[in-house]
Amino acid sequence: MKKTRFTESQIVKALKEHEAGPKAEDICRELENSRAAFYKWKSRYGGMEASDVQRLIEGEEENQRLKKMFADLSLDHAILKEVIDPILTHVCGSKKAGALAAESLS
Repeated sequence: MKKTRFTESQIVKALKEHEAGPKAEDICRELENSRAAFYKWKSRYGGMEASDVQRLIEGEEENQRLKKMFADLSLDHAILKEVIDPILTHVCGSKKAGALAAESLS
C-alpha cells in the first residue's frame, strides 16, 4: 500500500476542520495537497477518528500481506504437486492410482 505523507491524525484534523466551515480548497492550499486527494480522504475516512483510520490502514496492510502469503503458498503447492504426481504414478504403477494417491495427499 502506498504510504501517505500525512498521518492519520492530520487527515482526521483536516476533515474535521472542513466540517467546521472552511472550503476544501483553502485546506488543500494550507496542506499543499490536491483537492482530489482531499475528497478521497473524505469519502474514505469521513466520520472516523484517528484511531479508526489507523486501524483501517493496518487492516488493509495485513490483508495485502496475507494475500501475498496465500499466493506464495498456492504456488508452492502447485509446484510440489507437479513434482509428486510423476513419482506417485511410477510408484503406484498407473496414472489413475497415482492420481488417487496424490489426491489423498492434497
